[in-house]
Amino acid sequence: MIEEKKDIFNLKDLEVFAKKFALDLNHGSLVLLKGDLGSGKTTFIRFIINSLFEINKLKKPGKINSPSFPILLTYDLKNYEIYHYDFYRIQNISELNELDIFENFSNSISFIEWPEIILKNLSNINYYLIEMKIITDKTREMSLNFFSN
Repeated sequence: MIEEKKDIFNLKDLEVFAKKFALDLNHGSLVLLKGDLGSGKTTFIRFIINSLFEINKLKKPGKINSPSFPILLTYDLKNYEIYHYDFYRIQNISELNELDIFENFSNSISFIEWPEIILKNLSNINYYLIEMKIITDKTREMSLNFFSN
């Protein structure tokens, strides 16, 4: 594990950081996001997805929602897809088998909100773990760690 960054962000700073972070992502990247409801996980992912579309010179998606109810939303880029998961309602790891989640990691850029249920099953996978904490209405503390296995 390597601690990459820990900082306080307002919304504009978060967007700027997301654009820089998007440049480091590629086919096979896995990004896990932890934090309380309303801490900014989906907003951060929205900024990254829009940046990935800009990088690939594609029209941005009209709307990027939280996948709380469908559990998975996908976005098609030129050579791969973006998978955006929300495990808030997942009760056990066997529910993830229906999503082919482990197979999808190598074929996409994957984002997972509420990843606690899967963390113990990532022993052979490199991933980013982002933790977001609410500081004030307009600021968040974010720590970014990279786990290399």
